[in-house]
Amino acid sequence: MKLSIDRAALLRSLNHVQSVVERRNTIPILSNVLLKAEDGMLTLSTTDMDLEINESVAAKVNAKGSTTAPAHTLHDIVRKLPDGSDVELNLNKEGTQMTVKAGRSQFKLSCLPTADFPAISSGDLPTRFSIPAADLRALIDRTKFAMSTEETRYYLNGIYLHAAENSGVKVLRAVATDGHRLARFEMPLPDGAGAMPGVIIPRKTIGELRKLIDEAADTIEISLSESKIRYAFDHVVLTSKLIDGTFPDYMRVIPQGNNKIVEVDPKIFTGAIDRVSTISDGKSRAVKITLNGKQMTISASSPESGSATEELEVNGDSEIEIGFNAKYLLDITSQIEGEGCRLSLADPASPTIIQDNSDPSALYVLMPLRV
Repeated sequence: MKLSIDRAALLRSLNHVQSVVERRNTIPILSNVLLKAEDGMLTLSTTDMDLEINESVAAKVNAKGSTTAPAHTLHDIVRKLPDGSDVELNLNKEGTQMTVKAGRSQFKLSCLPTADFPAISSGDLPTRFSIPAADLRALIDRTKFAMSTEETRYYLNGIYLHAAENSGVKVLRAVATDGHRLARFEMPLPDGAGAMPGVIIPRKTIGELRKLIDEAADTIEISLSESKIRYAFDHVVLTSKLIDGTFPDYMRVIPQGNNKIVEVDPKIFTGAIDRVSTISDGKSRAVKITLNGKQMTISASSPESGSATEELEVNGDSEIEIGFNAKYLLDITSQIEGEGCRLSLADPASPTIIQDNSDPSALYVLMPLRV
């Protein structure tokens, strides 16, 4: 294998694939990136056995071939090479060492045989549909903060994606919850997604996908089965195993009869929560919201720091006192981009619904705290 490639192009692809590779690996081959050179293309692949990223990039291939080299080391080398340089990759005859050359710099990296590199055999992915990159970005951003990080309830460690119906309209719906808050986002059901199984996409996959789609073209092709999902766009293919578990019946958590409705400017509301929560107790981050007709008072106190209050004008005529975790509340209000944030409350012990007045596609549910 012998090739030369523009440093910027190689660095961009290495940036994408190396983040899948764990820093500490008990299996040496999982620390490596698989490099395949043929027909004017270099294909880079990395995996952690649950998630795999393949990316192709144009290169001047003098001799085709393949090898695996340490991913993080190669990434660090290319990152430190001078801008605008051409990088030469040259594999020795034995296939045990790859030389990386640029200008006067030369590195020799130990390689492992490509036969050892594991592939996530994708099998048959019967459901196929495409989705605009902007919609997929919105779907992830509106829900990912509510994913659980607790390993004990592993089936909550991801986003539940499924076909559903809302008021007679078929939708593609994403739901995430950690038991304290729930986020639901829906968009019109793409062609071909009607028969899809409900799948739970793991947290790490969501994180990697979100990084990649910032640079994605307009459309992303999605193929999935009950155990795997694949995203393809431009020269990138991301394949991931799915979480094998049953997502809870989230519809039971979304309250139906909340009749205390309040509307507030989301930017002012977010700023006030952020300021008042500076004082709140470190662990629970509790803030108390007191509604009195057209006035909302946000307050917090802690034995060590003291107390804080801020008053806001709101649109509503309800009276209630309720406590929330400030961080959870901020995670939700920061997603609201319209002019109005709508809170639907019942009582101090029941969950509250939060929505963007101008965007019905997202709905958030937040459990209260005792304050």
